[in-house]
This record gives sequence, C-alpha cells and structure tokens, in this order.
Amino acid sequence: MTALRRSALFFMAIGLLIYGGVHYASERLLYRTGDTNPFFKIETAEHEVYDWVILGASHAMPLDFADFNAHMEQKTGLRILNLASPGAGPLYNRFVFEYFLLKHQTANLLYIVDSFAFYSRSWNEARFADAKLIGRTPFRLELARRFWEYSIAESIDPRAALAYVTGFAKINNRERFKRDIWEGEDQFNRTYRPSTSATRKRIAYLYPDNAPDRAALARYLQKFATFVDTAQRTGIAVFVIKMPMPAQFYRLLPNEAAFDEALSGVLTERQVPIRDFSLTMDESRFYFDTDHLNRLGLTQFLDRHLRVILAGK
Repeated sequence: MTALRRSALFFMAIGLLIYGGVHYASERLLYRTGDTNPFFKIETAEHEVYDWVILGASHAMPLDFADFNAHMEQKTGLRILNLASPGAGPLYNRFVFEYFLLKHQTANLLYIVDSFAFYSRSWNEARFADAKLIGRTPFRLELARRFWEYSIAESIDPRAALAYVTGFAKINNRERFKRDIWEGEDQFNRTYRPSTSATRKRIAYLYPDNAPDRAALARYLQKFATFVDTAQRTGIAVFVIKMPMPAQFYRLLPNEAAFDEALSGVLTERQVPIRDFSLTMDESRFYFDTDHLNRLGLTQFLDRHLRVILAGK
C-alpha cells in the first residue's frame, strides 16, 4: 500500500506540474492576444494617473474601438482609459473600478448607463462567471481574493472564483489564439440598414422579461449608488450619460421613463450630473447595428457633445 501511495502521489505531482505549465503558458498567451478585457487593460495601462475612466456596457465600448480612444485623447489633450465590458451591469463595473483604484488614479469617472443592466442577474452576478471574461482575465492574487469576497458578499456562484483561480476557463478557451476583441469592433466602419425584426430581437435579448422587475431595479440601483459613493469618497467626480440610439430602438425600451426617474433620484441625491443623449442622433448612417454608434456616429457625438463634457471638467 505504501508503494501504491507513493506511485499515486508521484503521478499526481506530475499531473499538477503539467497543469501548472499549461496554466502558465495560457497566461503568457493572454498577454499576446489580450485587448478588450478590462482587467487586461488595467494591468497593461500605460499611465498610473488618468483624467477619465469610462465604464458601462457595450454602448461604451466603441469609444475604444480601433484608434478612437487615441483620437479622443488627441482632441481633448486628456488621458482616457475605457474599461467597459459587453453586458456589464453596475455590480461588475464596480468590481472592475475597485480593482483599478488599487494601482491607478483618475480625476473623473464617466459612466455610460443602460437600463437593461439594472434588471437582471444576467448582466451583474452572472458576468463574474462568464467564461469569455474569465478566460481573458490576467491572474493576480489580489484579484483572486476579491473574486472570493464578492462571491460571499454578493451571492455570486463560487464556481466563478474557482474557475479564475484554477485557470480552467483560460486553459479551455477555444479562442485563445485569437485577438480578444468584441465582435462589434469588426463592424465599426459599416453603416446599418434598419430592420424592425432585428431591433425586436435585440430588445428581447436585453430585456428577456417584458415587464422589468422592480425589485431587481431597486437592488441594482442600490449597487450603483454604492459604486458612486465609492468614487466620490476618493475625490473622483462622477458624470453619467445615456448614449444616442435610433428612435426605432428607443421606442421599444420597456418602462424607460420609470427607469430614468428612479436613476435621477439616486444621482440627484449625490449631486451627480446626467445627460441623456438618447434621441439626439437618429439617422441610421451613424450606427453599425441596431443601437451602437459607428465611427462616423462617434466622431459626430464627440464633436457635438462628448468633447465638451470631457474637456469641461
């Protein structure tokens, strides 16, 4: 039995060494293919201090497509870091921002808000367990610790933290050799042809329940309030905007007026300014799909509205 135990331990040790080697190789590969993941951006950020950090979901992401972030910096003379993620609600964005503050500083925070992200666990707790996000997130002990803390405090599936610590999602990432970009970036220069059916499908995806959950809204507004409080306690000025979208898309948003009212209450209490640009750019030539601005649209948005906000702080 002693010899059997030794053999078993020997083969286990070999297995762990092989697994560790594969994990290390996957980690190194991540730094060759990384791009979009917010934690990758934090780890590879060029500066310690920024003028603006941008957070939000996919409507915020085109601001960092291709060379557009560099274009904004050139236009404004400011240092800007975009940490938005696809489908990321206030809970996941707070997680990202708290980690950013461990190594970096920013004078201002621009949060690009979307109502869908305040109605479901899918855009909040579930984002922590998303294999695509975990598989592109660099391993750091501090980040692992925070994964466990959030698992306990926010009722997040502990398997998310386990997948991150073990590197399982990274090792099994079938797209490990591809550059980590959101699919929308390949369409950044295209012009969208309006489609009612495509718009309805997009709304159904973002709002799977026709009647948004009021209890969920209250919960995630509180998470967002905590997020804003965290930023303000460190002296960071917070600014909130809603991005432009086609009227066809906007008209189908469920209970948007009620969401705006509830959000306004949270922000007014904290003296946080909000600008709603939802219906300022309706022409289809400004979009690459049902609701995301293309390069032309963002260029116009920057010149008409956003540059004043960024430079005016």
